[in-house]
Amino acid sequence: MTSPLFVGPVLVIGSSGIDLVGRASQPIQHKTSNPAYVRMSFGGVARNVAENLTRLGMEVFLITAVGDDGPGHRLLEQASQARINIDHSIIVPDGETGAYLAVLDERGNLHLGLDDMRVTSAITSAHLRQKRDLFKQAQALFVDANLTPKTLATAIQLAKQFNVPIAADPTSLSLAPVLTEHLSDIWLITPNEAEAGAICPHPVPHGSPSDAIAAARHLVSEGVEIVIVTMAEFGLGYATSSESGHLRAIQTEILDPTGAGDALTAAVIFALLNEIPVDESVRLGLSAAALTLRTAGTVVPNLSLELLYDQLN
Repeated sequence: MTSPLFVGPVLVIGSSGIDLVGRASQPIQHKTSNPAYVRMSFGGVARNVAENLTRLGMEVFLITAVGDDGPGHRLLEQASQARINIDHSIIVPDGETGAYLAVLDERGNLHLGLDDMRVTSAITSAHLRQKRDLFKQAQALFVDANLTPKTLATAIQLAKQFNVPIAADPTSLSLAPVLTEHLSDIWLITPNEAEAGAICPHPVPHGSPSDAIAAARHLVSEGVEIVIVTMAEFGLGYATSSESGHLRAIQTEILDPTGAGDALTAAVIFALLNEIPVDESVRLGLSAAALTLRTAGTVVPNLSLELLYDQLN
């Protein structure tokens, strides 16, 4: 097992919000109320990645935006308690903290998701330029596609200026295309099949390892160093300039899929920064996703490198 190197903080920029997730207790009937188990937690792609990284022992600076409201203040308080540095995040007067509403079927699969991350637009290019010293000291940058195109471009420009590797999450089918013009600058990208299809020439059918690998190879040909295309219960396809392959998912109970992809991304970033080989890093990502799938929340509270390896073994 590799000991953490801890050579600098990871700078995480993007969305945070409140997750409201309901899992139906029987097959969903439309146009009527359905009995369900409903839970609330803190979420948002960037926030989830930040918390996973800190629980793995890394120093993290989070630049996000919340409203000047009860949920926003509670979110920042929880992030601080989780040892995430929030000193450079933004509280927006009269703004409303972001929210994500998910409806899961009785098997725990996502039936419908709605998100409102408008407050993330308060993270501006000017704000990031004021924080250029954070880019200078970072060992990696993570961004999600909730950022405005201009802010995303500024974040990438600043990271490039200081030779900081850039990890990106396409976030959703509708947001993924914003990353297309930046592919040659990205170190790591982790789309699911639908998001990969939005930034590749052809759709990626669900459950097709060969198509997932082909999409990953295409994105590598566009300049991305490491590509992981996730396929839920079918595992993932990945590629670099020198290797590619398919890894099966770890079979586990699905209690709640919210945050599983963010956990995978964070674990892979952690492993790669600690010089763990790509194939092993990807397996650790699968382990993190499986642990999150059976957690009633967006982040495994006792996440650790040892826990990731224990599950693999």
